[in-house]
Amino acid sequence: MSEERPASDPVEEEQRATDADAWATACAEDLAAEKARRRAEQGPPPGSAGEELRRLMDTVADKLSGLQSPLLGAVAGPAAQQVVRQVVQQAKAAVEPVIERNPDVFDHLAAAGTELLAAYRSAVQAQEHRWTTGAADLKDDRTDRPDRGEGTGPGERIDLD
Repeated sequence: MSEERPASDPVEEEQRATDADAWATACAEDLAAEKARRRAEQGPPPGSAGEELRRLMDTVADKLSGLQSPLLGAVAGPAAQQVVRQVVQQAKAAVEPVIERNPDVFDHLAAAGTELLAAYRSAVQAQEHRWTTGAADLKDDRTDRPDRGEGTGPGERIDLD
C-alpha cells in the first residue's frame, strides 16, 4: 500500500478556497449587519471620558445660558445672564487644557469610579443579605447593657433624669 495521496484536481482545490472565502465573507457581512443593528438600537457608542466631560460641559453651558430667571426681574436679567455666560466660559477654559493634556486620566478616573461603585454595591448587597436572612452574626445577646431600647439599631436609650 502506498501512502501517497492521490493528486487532487486543481478545480476542486479552487472550489475549496472559494468556499472558505465565501464563509469568511458571509461572517464579516453578518458581523457588520449586527453591529449596524446595535448602533441603530443603542445610538452611537460613548466616547472617551474626556469627550464625555466636554459634551457635559457644553450641555450645561447651553442650559445655563438659556435659563431665564424670574426672580431677578427684567432689569437684572441680562446682567445675570452675562455673569452666567462668563462663569461658564471660565469653567470651560479651565477644563479644556486639562482634557487636552491628559485624556487618559479621565478614562482611568472613570474606571476607578466604576470599581468603587462595584465594591460599594457588593458591600450593600452582602449587608442586605445578612439583614434579610437574619444571620446569626447580627444578633447581639450582650446582657451588660442596662437598657437595650426599643429599636433594632446599635443605639442605646439614655435616661436624662
